Amino acid sequence: MSAFHEEIDVDRAPEDVWAYVIDPSHLPEWQLSAVSAERLDEGPLHTGSQVRVTRRLGHRREMPMTMEYTEYDPPHSWSVRGIDGPVRGLFHGEVEPLDDGRRSRVKLDLDFEGHGLGKVMLPLFVRPQVRKELPRNEQLLKERLEHTG
Repeated sequence: MSAFHEEIDVDRAPEDVWAYVIDPSHLPEWQLSAVSAERLDEGPLHTGSQVRVTRRLGHRREMPMTMEYTEYDPPHSWSVRGIDGPVRGLFHGEVEPLDDGRRSRVKLDLDFEGHGLGKVMLPLFVRPQVRKELPRNEQLLKERLEHTG
């Protein structure tokens, strides 16, 4: 069971939703704490692909972290895990077709592991920020998906 589980329904076909959410360059568009995201390897995404994500913690601190795809099952599900830094995210996402493929349900599961100082940061900073940010991220994702061509 993940610490955070969210589901949103989107008026967009599953293949469109998949193409958007799986592309790391879109993270800063719908995740408030994401400052930037860049692929660390070339070619199509696959299990083992890595992405460097820089996130803002609080108002001033930015923390780069490397995420690795541990599951990649297009166009249905993907998982990534942090492989460095004091706070390492564990994320799983799914895209489920609704209404004969005219709409989609996006399921998001998120948890964290703390390493070293990260064990202190998790309850004091990270989890409260995520709890506050996640509903807005969902709304941004829904807006981006439903209002872009």
